[in-house]
Amino acid sequence: MVEFNLPANSVVKEGKSFSAPADAKNTRSFKIYRFDPDSGDNPRTDTYDIDLDKCGPMVLDALIKIKNEIDATLTFRRSCREGICGSCAMNIDGRNTLACLKPIDDIKGEVKIYPLPHMPVVKDLVPDLSQPYAQLASIEPWLKADSPAPPDSERLQSREERAQLDGLWECILCFSCSTACPSYWWNSDRYLGPAVLLQAYRWLADSRDEYTGERLDALEDPFRLYRCHTIMNCTNTCPKGLNPALAITEIKKMIAERRA
Repeated sequence: MVEFNLPANSVVKEGKSFSAPADAKNTRSFKIYRFDPDSGDNPRTDTYDIDLDKCGPMVLDALIKIKNEIDATLTFRRSCREGICGSCAMNIDGRNTLACLKPIDDIKGEVKIYPLPHMPVVKDLVPDLSQPYAQLASIEPWLKADSPAPPDSERLQSREERAQLDGLWECILCFSCSTACPSYWWNSDRYLGPAVLLQAYRWLADSRDEYTGERLDALEDPFRLYRCHTIMNCTNTCPKGLNPALAITEIKKMIAERRA
């Protein structure tokens, strides 16, 4: 008889509940994933009832209120509060987004908050992004050119050349797109994922870069690039409204065109 066992710490249990003050009239429940790998305990979801009349409008405001006033042990990343740094990326109401840009009023009923999917968890809502950052470094995301730079100016572009970078440089590397991609879930050891491939195309599209051939050589691999099946999860979830799927398609076109 075959027996199947779940991995350790794979069962999420119900955790603690924290009620709102008795005089609170406009309340909302926040169910938040809690996990400390060092403790050896299973993950749990704690529920916090928040008085929205004494809280800011965004999900990040609620998280800060919980940490400051209710449960100081709650762990999450945050910095700019303006959708610029990408540090507060998490799964909110079943969708990867930025907590600082997600209005509480856009969510009906209980607000469910989890870390980015399919990533190792450092603690609570903090994922371990070591692997995607290593993959980012592997594409060498900086200008590469052998010709000498102009002595008294920058390397210039025309307006048309500069326009080719719109929708690429705005990526804040929150990795909401990569962690929404099933191909990345299943092949993250080899597939670069939408966020890194968007950055790869950013340098392929830059008229000042002189290493297009070498960059395409590095990407032409059954796994690094071609695990993308264009299901558009990445584009649908991007909190900045960018289109990683289009960038990946453009890379594939560049590879096909140089073969012709």
